[in-house]
Amino acid sequence: MNWDAKSTIAITAQPRLTDRDFQILSEFIHDSCGIKMSGPKRSMLEMRLKKRLLQLNISSFAEYCKFVLGSNEGAKEIIHMIDAITTNKTDFFREANHFHYLCEQALPELIDSSGAGIRRALHVWSAGCSTGEEPYTLAMVLNEFAEHHPHLTFNILATDICTKVLEKARQAVYDKARIETIPDSMKKKYLLRAKDANKGIVRIIPSLRANVTYRRLNFMDKDFGLKEKMDVIFCRNVIIYFERSTQEKLLRHFCDYLAPEGYIFVGHSETLHGLDVPLVSVAPTIYRRVG
Repeated sequence: MNWDAKSTIAITAQPRLTDRDFQILSEFIHDSCGIKMSGPKRSMLEMRLKKRLLQLNISSFAEYCKFVLGSNEGAKEIIHMIDAITTNKTDFFREANHFHYLCEQALPELIDSSGAGIRRALHVWSAGCSTGEEPYTLAMVLNEFAEHHPHLTFNILATDICTKVLEKARQAVYDKARIETIPDSMKKKYLLRAKDANKGIVRIIPSLRANVTYRRLNFMDKDFGLKEKMDVIFCRNVIIYFERSTQEKLLRHFCDYLAPEGYIFVGHSETLHGLDVPLVSVAPTIYRRVG
């Protein structure tokens, strides 16, 4: 048998995602974490889950569906499956205008209206934090703001459904290529260089890491388990993955945990226009709680 023949057999032996299997998995993913797996995402789903089938020594997607939905062991696999399918793209100081508005407008107004950060700690939530760039950017920005407001105290909650990115975020170690968008003055203050310069990595300083608490959270949970009302919620480039009805339900749930006159920041390609939520637009992609 020549090499080409062997290659053909190897390719055809790979598991294929049938229409029925795709329907079963896409409906399950939508019900469990709200993500809409439309037809164009089928190839992505097939490609990413093939790796799980290989690791589990499962030969077909039909068998995988039975394993996930019909066995006690499959319940643990759900976390791995969601880790495999979620997209996690982020950068330090992504959509930098949001951080400028936060310091120039939102924080002074929150201090004046409710004493947030002065009479009590300022509570900030990075919802969909991915590998930590957003919450650590928030920590840098708030720390800089606190230098001009000496009595300011704050804490940051960072959540994501993906366990792999949460572990990366907790480690707070990044390649030098990832930190190019951080201002040089902040690099000097908030980053530790590796002893071996050839490794090309940095780590967020301990005092900044201490301001951020990480935990896994599924936006489809009925109870988010938050003990404090949030003054600021960053939920950027997240709701774009949900259908409109799910977006409205999720935003109303966010508002249950948002302090009066608190702020929600969404991604540049997202809008709350037409959604029945107690929020008003105060700037592009920035909203404030009313009522």
